[in-house]
Amino acid sequence: MAQLKYEIIKTVGTLSESPKGWTKELNLISWNEREPKYDIRDWSPDHEKMGKGITLTEEELAKLGDAIKSM
Repeated sequence: MAQLKYEIIKTVGTLSESPKGWTKELNLISWNEREPKYDIRDWSPDHEKMGKGITLTEEELAKLGDAIKSM
C-alpha cells in the first residue's frame, strides 16, 4: 500500500472526543501535496492514526452548512 502523505494546514474545530482520546475534527488538509480540502474524521491523540472520513471542497462545505442551517 502506498504511503499516504498529509499536512494539516488549519484546525477549524473539534466536534467530539472519545473516552480513549480520539477526536472528531474539522480540518483543512493537503493530501499527497494536493490543493487543501476540508476534512471531517477521527484522529488519534498524536494525529498519527486516523479513521475514515469525508473530504469536502470549500463549495461543498458551504452547501453542507446551508443544509444544516435549514434543518
